[in-house]
Amino acid sequence: MRRWIEGLESFAMDVILDRRYGRRAGALRAVLLLLSFIYRAAVQGRLALYRNRVLKCHSHGCLVISVGNLTVGGTGKTPVVEMLARDLTAGGRRVAILSRGYKSVPRPLLARVLDALLGRRKAFAPRIVSDGRSLLLDSRTAGDEPFMLANNLRGVVVLVDRDRVKSGIYAIEHFGVDTLILDDGFQYVKMRHGLEIALIDRTSPFGNGHMLPRGTLREPPANLRRATHIFLTKCDGGDNSALVAEIRRWNTTADIIECTHRPKHLRNFSTGETRALESLQGLRVGALSGIAVPESFENALRSLGADVELTRSYADHHRYSVKEIERFIRRCAKRNLDAILTTEKDAVRIPRIPNPEVPILYMRVEIEILSGQKNWTRFVDRLVRPRGILVPERIY
Repeated sequence: MRRWIEGLESFAMDVILDRRYGRRAGALRAVLLLLSFIYRAAVQGRLALYRNRVLKCHSHGCLVISVGNLTVGGTGKTPVVEMLARDLTAGGRRVAILSRGYKSVPRPLLARVLDALLGRRKAFAPRIVSDGRSLLLDSRTAGDEPFMLANNLRGVVVLVDRDRVKSGIYAIEHFGVDTLILDDGFQYVKMRHGLEIALIDRTSPFGNGHMLPRGTLREPPANLRRATHIFLTKCDGGDNSALVAEIRRWNTTADIIECTHRPKHLRNFSTGETRALESLQGLRVGALSGIAVPESFENALRSLGADVELTRSYADHHRYSVKEIERFIRRCAKRNLDAILTTEKDAVRIPRIPNPEVPILYMRVEIEILSGQKNWTRFVDRLVRPRGILVPERIY
């Protein structure tokens, strides 16, 4: 069933991105285009209801920062959330990250109902991935991105719940935080945001220009006017003036920061040993990934000097089975490859394989700001000063 669903997702994505042709794909695109107009109307109508206070927008009485995007997947949001949380924590803020835990596995409903009937206080509490000191859940229960954030950040609380209004209250009451970061929160207008960070992938800023489900846009580009800060991700140091000018049509005031996802080192999945990126030079590897844009990872390996002889990609957030990993290891071993390379995001979803015939390495990636560093430093400094600034909460 899982394989069938992922195959259907891959087919739909190929149709959306115009990689599939023929009568069936064309008919599906026509249907999706009609649905995209309906979806657009629903999105704009919902925002209008919150903006005009017909629907209630909840306030938490503390600093709330949203990090999100206009498109579905692939903008490199998690490293930006990590950088923000780390900088604010270093400055003295008590931070909690609130995630919906996309594709995580919640506790069974029956178990939660029994807890409620027995009066257990945490029956329907958010899942605590990290209390700021210890990692408390695995990636399956937490979701790969919350798990990765919790694993890399110390002193930061990470909670998972679809209802982030509830998890925000829980973070304040039980952990005494003064800052909430909404992971993937641009569309979560049920909760008031003080600051709105929107990410735009420089290589595909607005997808094919269509809304879901015909395209990858969750909202029209004009809704960028809500953003207080805009990150252009996956920059290569080239000229982005045309894209900046396009963004300025919709938002004339937001700080625009250009950044790239910079590989830092390799880490052995089994032993934890770190290796310098230079060790990729001339290395014959197999690339394994289950991310939104596998080509970006594979091209990054090639740019670092690796000889990518074999690739295997799955749907985004794919949870690997032992058989799948062992099969890929055997394929790589038959070709006498030196290593299997995967992403850090994939590594949290790969089952442990004792003494693999071909070593599995994952690449650690961090955000590096190419343009706008002074604006970012000033932004963080204003938030962590002893008296801080009062950031007004925004209503949509």
